[in-house]
Amino acid sequence: MSTINRWVGPQTGRRMQSAVAVKTAVQTQHSAKVGNEANAAHFLESLTVGTQWSHPGDAQFDFRSDVVTRPTLPMLQAIVQTTLQDDVYREDQTTSSFEQRMADLTGHEAGAFVLSGTMANILALRTHLTQPPHAVLCDARSHVVHWEAGGMASICGAMVQRVKPSNREFLTLEDVQKHAVLSDDVHLCPTTVVSLENTISGLVHPLPELSRISEWACERGLKVHIDGARLWEAVATGKGSLKGFAACCDSLSLDFSKGLGAPMGAMVLGSAEFIARAKRIRKSMGGGMRQAGVLSAAANAAVDETFGPGFWGRNAGGKLREAHSMARKVADMWVKRGGRLIRRTETNIVWIDLKGSGISKVDFNEIGEKYGIKLDGKRLVLHYQISKEALLRLTFVFDEVALMRDGLL
Repeated sequence: MSTINRWVGPQTGRRMQSAVAVKTAVQTQHSAKVGNEANAAHFLESLTVGTQWSHPGDAQFDFRSDVVTRPTLPMLQAIVQTTLQDDVYREDQTTSSFEQRMADLTGHEAGAFVLSGTMANILALRTHLTQPPHAVLCDARSHVVHWEAGGMASICGAMVQRVKPSNREFLTLEDVQKHAVLSDDVHLCPTTVVSLENTISGLVHPLPELSRISEWACERGLKVHIDGARLWEAVATGKGSLKGFAACCDSLSLDFSKGLGAPMGAMVLGSAEFIARAKRIRKSMGGGMRQAGVLSAAANAAVDETFGPGFWGRNAGGKLREAHSMARKVADMWVKRGGRLIRRTETNIVWIDLKGSGISKVDFNEIGEKYGIKLDGKRLVLHYQISKEALLRLTFVFDEVALMRDGLL
């Protein structure tokens, strides 16, 4: 008889021995899992040496946009270790858990993972817009107006009510009140959705103003959508959390490739009823994905790696704050050389006045090409993969522009 059986009796002893065996097996399994993950990471690192996965490549010299960021090894590891079930059948655990994670972080009930920020915005608006005639009121500079191939018209059948902010930075409640159509006049197209963008042209739409607009819209039965493709950047300024900003809207879109570095992917967030309807519409748009975990795993890893965990991210925005610091440095570089800024620099976007320096967009881009950096006119976008060498090359571009402006070149 074993020592355990001698002290507690045969039946209890067998239970205790069984429990010990189970505990040992679990510990062994956990150790094996940790070891396998470490081995997988080491294997991937060795496998990708010299490939585009192992370094930022051209992205470190690209100021055109923050969508050019390269996926990283942790994202590749997440892809390799993802589940491979069917998301149309709602069986893929990686995708479902990521949708719920983002819903929890933003204080909404549910989420729908999609391929792009454009799809997220159009899907959200289409879900809100159930019966024409209907109109969407938005900032005149909005992405949904200029950069989504007219999807509001072709897919949503909506009239766009474009509003220029009176303060030249962001829409206020007074701007919305002035231009929203709430009349019963049959000649007019009624406003159904107020679509806001945060950040907008690199500026944070302040939380107090969003709250005012949201409260007013709710009282009048209007829906509020926030294009939060760069909401991460707004949070990184410390002026609000994901949950705080998201509380001001009925639907929210988040982008995982802008600034965060995921290869692709975005999400629509809202109530459970809203997302259930959105997923049906997503399917009709060709957005139903089978083994979606390959993409959602990378997006989830991008959030962890670049933004960080929680409502505020890591240290209030993680690596995004580094991009903000670089943006302020770039703005200062331009101003010190006699240049003017079109807008103030608050996040990761710098707007420089090329016209005031007497240079065209084409010429400015060509000077950048000469020094080995990619530019897109007056808008300079910083991201966490921009290198110190790229900033140095940008100073050479600014120097040449200053010399041309002063007639010294």
